[in-house]
Formats: sequence, structure tokens, C-alpha cells
Amino acid sequence: MTRLHLSAWVALYAAKRTPKDIIRKLNSAVVGWLADPIARQRLAELGQDIPPPDQQTPEFLAAFQQAEIDKWWPIIKAAGIKGE
Repeated sequence: MTRLHLSAWVALYAAKRTPKDIIRKLNSAVVGWLADPIARQRLAELGQDIPPPDQQTPEFLAAFQQAEIDKWWPIIKAAGIKGE
């Protein structure tokens, strides 16, 4: 039997030149919301995993996104996959 594991992630992005203090405020609001028991229950009902607090930072997201690009780009390139 062949198995395929797919995962998806959701992130909140801001414009490139958004001031760092605004990014910190937005991140703090999202982290606060993710800590709310009602929000956590609703996300669990939707089948969403909530990353641990150390993974809820802009820095972690940037590193994760780069790791995903580094992992998948060679495969996409080798397969000749093109955007439409």
C-alpha cells in the first residue's frame, strides 16, 4: 500500500515594509487568540493543529518557509513543473 501524507499550513502576512512594532503587535494578538480555549477548541473541531508557542513567531515562519522552499524547489525544478 502506498501512502501519501499531505500537510498544509496557514500564516498571516503583512506588507514587506510594515514596521517591526506593528508586526509584533499583530503577532501578539494572534498568539493571544491561539491561546484562547474557545479558539483552540474551534480550531481542533476543524482539524487544525496549533503549533507550540515557540513556533508562533515571524522568525520561525520565515525559517520554516525557507526550509520548505529549499526542500521542494529542487523537486519542482527536476519535474519541470511550471506555474500557469
